[in-house]
Amino acid sequence: MNFWCISQVYSKDLLQEDDDSCSDYGSRDKPGTALGRTVPDGNVLFPDIFHTDHLLFYERFKAYQDYILADCKASEVKEFTAEYLEKVLEPSGWHAVWRTNVFEVLVEVVDVEYSALKAVVQLSEPFLCESRDSTFTLECMQELLELKERQIPLQELWVVYDESGEFDQTALAVEHVRFFYQCIWRTWDEEEEDDFDYFVRCVEPRLRLHYDILEHRVPSGLVADYQNLLSQCEELYRKFLNVRNSISSSDSDSEVENISMVEGLKLYEKIEHLKQKLKLIENPLLRYVFGYQKYSGLQAKGLRPTGTKITHVVSSTMMAGLLQSLIRDKLCPESCGEELEIQFHNDPLAAVNACYEGDTVIICPGHYVVDGVFCIADSVELEGYGLPDDIVIEKRGKGDNFVDCTGANIRISSLKLVQHDAVEGILNVHHGKTILENCVLQCETTGITIRTSAELLMKNSDLYGAKGAGVEIYPGSTCTLLDNGIHHCKEGILIKNFLDELYDIPKITMVNNMIHNNEGYGVVLVRPTTPSDVMDASAERAKGNTQPTQSDDGTACVEGFRQEELPECITDELELYEQAEISEQTEGNYEIANELGATSAKKSQMRKKRLSELGITEADDNLMSQEMFVSIVGNQFKWNGKGSFGTFLF
Repeated sequence: MNFWCISQVYSKDLLQEDDDSCSDYGSRDKPGTALGRTVPDGNVLFPDIFHTDHLLFYERFKAYQDYILADCKASEVKEFTAEYLEKVLEPSGWHAVWRTNVFEVLVEVVDVEYSALKAVVQLSEPFLCESRDSTFTLECMQELLELKERQIPLQELWVVYDESGEFDQTALAVEHVRFFYQCIWRTWDEEEEDDFDYFVRCVEPRLRLHYDILEHRVPSGLVADYQNLLSQCEELYRKFLNVRNSISSSDSDSEVENISMVEGLKLYEKIEHLKQKLKLIENPLLRYVFGYQKYSGLQAKGLRPTGTKITHVVSSTMMAGLLQSLIRDKLCPESCGEELEIQFHNDPLAAVNACYEGDTVIICPGHYVVDGVFCIADSVELEGYGLPDDIVIEKRGKGDNFVDCTGANIRISSLKLVQHDAVEGILNVHHGKTILENCVLQCETTGITIRTSAELLMKNSDLYGAKGAGVEIYPGSTCTLLDNGIHHCKEGILIKNFLDELYDIPKITMVNNMIHNNEGYGVVLVRPTTPSDVMDASAERAKGNTQPTQSDDGTACVEGFRQEELPECITDELELYEQAEISEQTEGNYEIANELGATSAKKSQMRKKRLSELGITEADDNLMSQEMFVSIVGNQFKWNGKGSFGTFLF
């Protein structure tokens, strides 16, 4: 083993020049430069290698920003990387393990082709190789190296450990190259426009996403979506390159070439669409604003084979007095004409998992700590017996979800849900209808999410603490909020973009809610920027009004806001409310309803235009008038950081 620890002393003049910042990086007196060692797995006794894949976010960030990429353009990435390697990489005299999906072999580096990001290698003596089969003999590996002209990509090399520190910078440099091309670089990046800083636009958001995933700050469903989108985009880009190459190699204007050009354009449009989706997920600000379509594979059990319905009673300890009260109030009501079958549990999660269609779960006062997800796929009722603050269900562990609802008719009442260390919202309504009444929700990330085609009725409840939006309303959903408090969240209520032609308009009712003390807006509408928005913004700037106006109660009027005619389907009570004197605390109601109605009308106009382009001049009235049903009355907006209502344009 001592053979592999012999120090090879090289005097690197470049490291002694004026570029002290580059020479300092990786030196022995800087944090993170005294690297650890890793013992390779496998049957072959390979020497230890440098342990470099544990680098922290700020270490990689600093390396790429300060020493490798700086302010380079996408087309300059390889050139800048080569310049960095020339300064820090030992040109020869170090050993490495060459790893592929098929084999691992020990090699010695005798030279480096910096511009190609490759090392010139030879097999080490003694010959050490491990493979999935026995075909990779010494002669076979020699032949393979000859075919590759003995040049191996640096990202396929793992530097052999040397305790002297002589090769610390070499090991770090190879790690940075490997990580960059495995996790950051995309094959289509080189074709991106060169009028922007590549690090700021691509490297930083992708690096942050990578570490957010490592640290479990991104829902697993969103991670799966991202990986799937990335695979699709890479596959389409390969096809696009093949089509483009076939066109460029052809000298004729044949019909086949014309077909190829059309195919290439279609592939290009699909690639651009996927790239846009990837960028939205990579952007930490937009990642949760636009969300993702999560598949919920919950399967309803349906009725029991016997047809009976059971009442489940949950209590950590059952005292005689509590049992008598339950029998009097819940288990033997006068209106009940038949015997009830009762099951007792000490864990609310176990009780919910035991439910079938039509069952009821009664949860007695207590503090319950659960380590799992409430997956409610049947029409069941969860009811707290007492006040919400006396019946606390606390989520433990870093699971994605707390409560997932897909049942046709679910009712949850008189409970307090407390969430910790989460990466997704406290309650997700994926399908069906969920009624939430007299509950307290202490959130961690986002609050309640109502997915497309799902319905939520929330009344007399209190929601707070969300680092995202308290309530997220997806296109095509139905959301009714009555007499609730939504406060101390990043945003109060977020209505996701529904202008896309594939989306249906949500139905929203908000009556007598108190939305206060949120960091951003009380209500935010997310939608794409349209040409009219640009024109309105330009007109405002021409008038010299470049700042949003704000009323005494903190109600913000977003720049470019237009008083467009509301659709006819806006409820009569809204018209009456418009005519009434608007109080100081509730004037945001009109503004929200007006903007939602105007956006709904805009969608109808877009749909009409789309139909016209397709040659359809007459259409079903129901299709042409899918304006948003809006009832926004009596809500109070207080002390929200940016005002009662805002529009997020993208």
